[in-house]
Amino acid sequence: MKLGFIGLGNMAKAMISGMLAKETAKPGEIIGCARTCATCGEVREKYGIEIREDNKAVAAESDILVLAVKPQVLEGVISEIKDSIREETLVVSIAAGKTLGWLEAAFGRSLKLVRCMPNTPAMAGAGCSGVCRNQRVSEEEMGQCMKLAESFGMAEEIPEKLIDAVGAVSGSSPAFVFMFIEALADGGVKAGMPRSQAYRFAAQAVYGSAKLMLETGKHPGELKDMVCSPGGTTIEGVQALEEFGLRCGVMKAVGSCVEKSKKM
Repeated sequence: MKLGFIGLGNMAKAMISGMLAKETAKPGEIIGCARTCATCGEVREKYGIEIREDNKAVAAESDILVLAVKPQVLEGVISEIKDSIREETLVVSIAAGKTLGWLEAAFGRSLKLVRCMPNTPAMAGAGCSGVCRNQRVSEEEMGQCMKLAESFGMAEEIPEKLIDAVGAVSGSSPAFVFMFIEALADGGVKAGMPRSQAYRFAAQAVYGSAKLMLETGKHPGELKDMVCSPGGTTIEGVQALEEFGLRCGVMKAVGSCVEKSKKM
């Protein structure tokens, strides 16, 4: 099997790293191409994959082809490679906002198409991906895609109508979480903690809280209540967050991401 990547940016590198670590693919099975020679050289040296001279060569050789480019340039890339892709090739797009219908129209023919919405924590093997497919993709082929996606984190198959929501809740949200960690650390610094220590404590608290919820299966409200002792310090902090509209702000942020994705 040849697994091809057009685009070798952070997300592609995260995916490749996870696949190699879990041995779902070997370096010699992965080929790729990027816009600059410097990026190609860096990825080849770090991961040992094979580099091709242009996107057409990657498209022609790939059994599974990952389009790991930004939505703004995807149409141009497809125009370049559409005549090089074989009928049996499985095409995976990670571009936000570009529907299966849009992809098929851009290629000008019916192909096996999958959309995958990963997120940047895939770089640490802790990604979260929503995956959907068109009718040409078989159960066996989808199983192969899911195995690849699960090599760099959690992955679930979803209906396409939910993919914009997934892109917001898991794809964009790491930025919100990093802002929250930074704010927690700033609060720690204000209280006298050294900044580097405050970052470590804040990040570990967020990591541990998420891990606790996933492993116990408890509702987040129940876990929040476990921390809030009557008349204690935590409930004072919760009240302050409610006064400043934390929940409403986060919900509006997710909604804004969803609307932007639909317009791309």
